[in-house]
Amino acid sequence: MDIDLAILAEELAVIIDSSSNEQKTHYKTWERYNRLNLVFMRMIVADSITTTFSKTDSVKEFTRFMREHSQTDDKSFVRRLMSILTTMKLNGSQTMHKHVIEMTNITTRLKTLGMTVNETFLIQFILNSLPFEYDPFQMSYNTMKDK
Repeated sequence: MDIDLAILAEELAVIIDSSSNEQKTHYKTWERYNRLNLVFMRMIVADSITTTFSKTDSVKEFTRFMREHSQTDDKSFVRRLMSILTTMKLNGSQTMHKHVIEMTNITTRLKTLGMTVNETFLIQFILNSLPFEYDPFQMSYNTMKDK
């Protein structure tokens, strides 16, 4: 099937009477798959997102709008994850192990979004998230680190 034709190929110039049968067939095929792709994409993408897009009849332009919107969402998600990471506190609702794993998972998600958290910073975030009962642990860690 040529369903990706509208995404991969540029739109042809308008067909006129002097166009060859091959050009007419290719244009009709491109136009059909362009419409089908737009219908599929609009069905899949949430209405709350598509209403922010400019009106378009081109699947390539629609894809560009989605990519731009996705990048904005990624930036906002990175800000949210960083905020969670820097303000997390161990509150007794989970074990220390689970708390550290959760913080590590957040840094992994940040890395997939293009933001790497240095291991030293992660350790500092973890230490800062601990309640005062862990002060001896923090002092012991800092003493070992300085040696």
